[in-house]
Amino acid sequence: MAEVAIHIIKVKNSEEGLKVCKNLLYENVSKTSVLFLSGGLTPKLLYEELSKEQKLSVGAVALVDERYGEKLHKNSNEKMIRNTGLISYIENHARFYPVLENKDIEDSAKDYDETVRFLFNYFQKSIGILGIGTDGHTAGIPARTQNSKVKSQNETDLITSFNDFPGEFKERITLTFLGISKLDLIIVLVFGKEKKKALTKIFKRGSIEEIPARFLFQKEIAKKTILITNLQLQ
Repeated sequence: MAEVAIHIIKVKNSEEGLKVCKNLLYENVSKTSVLFLSGGLTPKLLYEELSKEQKLSVGAVALVDERYGEKLHKNSNEKMIRNTGLISYIENHARFYPVLENKDIEDSAKDYDETVRFLFNYFQKSIGILGIGTDGHTAGIPARTQNSKVKSQNETDLITSFNDFPGEFKERITLTFLGISKLDLIIVLVFGKEKKKALTKIFKRGSIEEIPARFLFQKEIAKKTILITNLQLQ
């Protein structure tokens, strides 16, 4: 296992893990913070709890990544988070910044890049909730095989887009590695035995392109990252 400075919180199950994450948010998020949310099944119950308790005070909320399509299409991350009630609660006291505004994918990514730059500059602190896929991807950055084509992007981009993401939803808009690196606190949620293989690979040395979540274990990123998991680390 590679040596990392990442802070790991081991929990019994996902319910306990989400409670730990919720408390970390209450401790670290304030009116001077911007909170970046990921989609997927893992954080959905967290968002429902935050919506129910209505205790989270935040300056702004944005998305880590989004499945491209028409605004509020049925599989969008924004739609999922809205359905938990969290965005409605947030909009009572702060602003939510969506990715999709019914523009083409390139213009959507460009506009969101400008939005994210504003958020990083305006707010004193930024917090992101990320997950790790069964293939080792994180945010909307796809895992690449040795022979797959890597998308060319500007090294200064905070946001980029992909049209070849593996699986059903191929078009994605996401924070880049540089965008993730701008976060002041990164909370990574990894639960369930189906994630065991990916988590094991992440702790081994290898290509970040192959396993994007390895980026989180780089020295400068790891020291501001908290991994919450119910999996045994070997």
